[in-house]
Amino acid sequence: MVDTDVLLGACLGTGAANAAIPACLNGRYVPLMGNALFGECEDVFGRDDLFENCRLSRGERNELLDVFLGCCEWTRVYCLWRPNLPDEADNHLVELAVAGGADFSMTRDLRHLRNMELRFPQMRMASPGTCLKEI
Repeated sequence: MVDTDVLLGACLGTGAANAAIPACLNGRYVPLMGNALFGECEDVFGRDDLFENCRLSRGERNELLDVFLGCCEWTRVYCLWRPNLPDEADNHLVELAVAGGADFSMTRDLRHLRNMELRFPQMRMASPGTCLKEI
């Protein structure tokens, strides 16, 4: 699973997050996508102020998002597993990973995910750099 921070990082050209998107597009990873994450992606990509220094135009960013979405596995979340993360808006990422049976969740927001109250031992949370080295 890849969150919007990783996808955003690809547009901004920051380190391992930048390399994660091509790895998904080449089939190295199968990212999960659900309703909440899709809405977040569309919202983030629609904020021009976030992309002031971006190498991609708005049209190119939208094309990147469309291509990325094409390689995602759509996952329906039937149960809400409230891991009670410090940032309530991040709970849907864990729910998506659980619903999709993800082995790991790739995110740059590990700080918040480490403090969740409800744990899922079968699922690892890892930074893009860690994921790229291990998989």
